[in-house]
Amino acid sequence: MTTTRALPPPFDPELGAALAAMADSLPPAVTPDMIPALRQRGAGPRTTDDELRRDGRFSIEERAVPGLDGDPDISLLICRPTAPTGTLGCLYHVHGGGMFLGDNRTGVPQMLLDWAEEFNLVVVSVEYRLAPETQHPGPVHDCYAGLLWTAEHAGELGFDPDRLMIAGASAGGGLAAAVALMVRDLGGPALLGQMLIYPMLDDRNNTPSALQMAGLGIWDYTANQTGWGALLGDAAGGPDVSPYAAPARAEDLSGLPPAFVEVGSAETFRDEDVAYASRIWQAGGQAELHVWPGAFHGFDMTMPTAQISRDARRARVAWLNRLFNA
Repeated sequence: MTTTRALPPPFDPELGAALAAMADSLPPAVTPDMIPALRQRGAGPRTTDDELRRDGRFSIEERAVPGLDGDPDISLLICRPTAPTGTLGCLYHVHGGGMFLGDNRTGVPQMLLDWAEEFNLVVVSVEYRLAPETQHPGPVHDCYAGLLWTAEHAGELGFDPDRLMIAGASAGGGLAAAVALMVRDLGGPALLGQMLIYPMLDDRNNTPSALQMAGLGIWDYTANQTGWGALLGDAAGGPDVSPYAAPARAEDLSGLPPAFVEVGSAETFRDEDVAYASRIWQAGGQAELHVWPGAFHGFDMTMPTAQISRDARRARVAWLNRLFNA
């Protein structure tokens, strides 16, 4: 019996035009042999401390802190408001990059510092070891160790430990969800919320959207295989994958902090992300789900001026406002 792949949903007109213009420089499929070149392309000038300081509104520090259970030290980027207007909270950030790209400055100036200014937050962003050089559980252990240090040093950093949340996009969203599971299971520091922006949650790569969007958009079926293969090796897609690697594998999603989950309708992660939010509700938890029509993976970073990208940013700010100003 032959299975016909469903037609993909259409891209948002603004996003589709941008995607077509980027097709040659940003193909949807990423194979393992492309990782060195992608890293080289991303190895341009890092975001500088001066850029992060925002004309003196933030102080910037890189702090080496102990890894988990004898793992190597990890680096935390710490951005603190220099003139806080009240009780500080903390946004603990896990960067994206398919498990094999990025650093602790990835995404910070484009998004996190805006939130920090609006909601009076310290930003702590973790530099976890990348796959395939470090496979699971190394990356998530680094993220958890950084969170433990951050919570233990709330007094030094100047924030209220009851106002600590975790956030991440793409692979960072998957790792953030995994850290939230670890916090619940291991008795780690309480989290006010978890912001999961188009998170990478399921190594099985077999949802209708993963198959439907193969060869299309950004981060397709092949790219997803590459990312999970880098993190898990031959175990990817098999029977024995830990939920701390792929949170969609968790059998129990009860007892988690409130979640914000967003994804595009025209991307690989659509169905696994919708299912994750649904399973949080089914377990009696709290989740806010946004599925942006016609959006591809990373749409808001790739095309920030599109109307749907502006709408997505407003929805995140509205959730943060409810979280921090309840």
